[in-house]
Amino acid sequence: MEIGLLILRLGLAALLFGHGAQKMFGWFGGLGPTATGGVFAQWGLRPGRLLVLLAAGTELLSSLLLALGLLTALGAALAIGAMTVAASVTAANGLWAQKGGFELPLVYAGIAAGIAFTGPGPWSIDAVTGLTGLTGTGWGAAALVVGLAPGAAIAAYGARNRRTATTTATSAA
Repeated sequence: MEIGLLILRLGLAALLFGHGAQKMFGWFGGLGPTATGGVFAQWGLRPGRLLVLLAAGTELLSSLLLALGLLTALGAALAIGAMTVAASVTAANGLWAQKGGFELPLVYAGIAAGIAFTGPGPWSIDAVTGLTGLTGTGWGAAALVVGLAPGAAIAAYGARNRRTATTTATSAA
């Protein structure tokens, strides 16, 4: 079980790092903060560049915390929040990633939630420093609430802006 938790943590951390680095630095084929800011603005997430920096910073911090197994429930909450917003902007495409749907952010958020409930395992800074009490049902539930609440609020903000832009464009036509 210890190796399985380590693999889950490191795998999720690596993928979240890649997502954050695409936005923040333009690495791994990403567009960087300015161009990605234009995409965010189209999704109703304005000001785009500022929210890109927030999303990228959230994903990078989450990846660091999860990789180290440090304050793991917080790292998981950050991932859940970022992936809630990511799922919201692709939800209209349905579930499956093949059609541009929200499958991938759902899987990432689910893995993060699972890690929040089970804890990082013995190969973690939490375990080495005695922070093993920061796991279990209470901390997992807290990670869900802390992740879902701001994620849902930002997602709702983007949806409202998309509706407003659509209404304005339709009225102008």
